[in-house]
Amino acid sequence: MEGQGWFVTFHVLTRYVKVTFFKGAELDPPLPGFTPKSGEARWIDLYEGEFDEAQLAKWVKQASRLPGWKP
Repeated sequence: MEGQGWFVTFHVLTRYVKVTFFKGAELDPPLPGFTPKSGEARWIDLYEGEFDEAQLAKWVKQASRLPGWKP
């Protein structure tokens, strides 16, 4: 859906990559990372060799179908 805005960010850190979905609260199953202040955003920290690639692909597909964040 071209022009619908951003739906995910990646933060590359020394030991892991933080993947944040702006409307992650709407994804199934829910992502583990959130705080009371994070609103709809949810995230997961990906460590080398310790994440489910198939599940990440499902979340990306789901998120790409939702309206994104526009700066």
